[in-house]
Amino acid sequence: MNKKDLPLLEEKLNEMFPNAKTELYYENEFQLLIAIIMSAQSTDKQVNKVNKEFFKVLKTPKDWIKLWIEKIKEYIKSISFFNNKAKNIYNTCKILVEKYNSKIPETIEELTQLPWVWIKTAKVFLAVTKDAPYIWVDTHVHRVLNRLWLVNTKTPLETDKIISKSFTKADHAKLHNTLVLFGRYYCTARSPKCETCPFKEKCNYYKKTYSKK
Repeated sequence: MNKKDLPLLEEKLNEMFPNAKTELYYENEFQLLIAIIMSAQSTDKQVNKVNKEFFKVLKTPKDWIKLWIEKIKEYIKSISFFNNKAKNIYNTCKILVEKYNSKIPETIEELTQLPWVWIKTAKVFLAVTKDAPYIWVDTHVHRVLNRLWLVNTKTPLETDKIISKSFTKADHAKLHNTLVLFGRYYCTARSPKCETCPFKEKCNYYKKTYSKK
């Protein structure tokens, strides 16, 4: 597969995931930002399980006033890196209240100044809340794009840099959610569903894997 096949990729992914959207649980933009922070190195399923209770007490940045770091840890202790995440959630709330009057910044530059908010986190947030034309490159997207040979990279960061330059903003807007879901449920790290994949004829991973059988 190469870049000229992007329309086919978009078409098929939209057919497979017509209502694609983030699977993180949240009730407002602030909670979404916190959920994305929590999802680093954790599954959406586990984060959602935690946040069903955590978000009953953390509804706005101002709720930081009644929550200490140790209290946050108690709520999120079942997810990975909960100690660091608790500190950064606390500090993010504090900054949002004191610097931004409890409003969430709307640029990547400002968002990435918040604790534990990286470029990927900012792109996810802006793509979901503002329909911004970004593809957030997590492990799923990185794997899919390399298997399809749209990129040839070693890390998600390298993939992100390449697609930011070679894909148009229109490509980003249509692909971001569907690629994540395709990698999460179809083109999985182990036992991908290659035989029924609509892209197998153009997929280098499929050709390489099944030519040996």
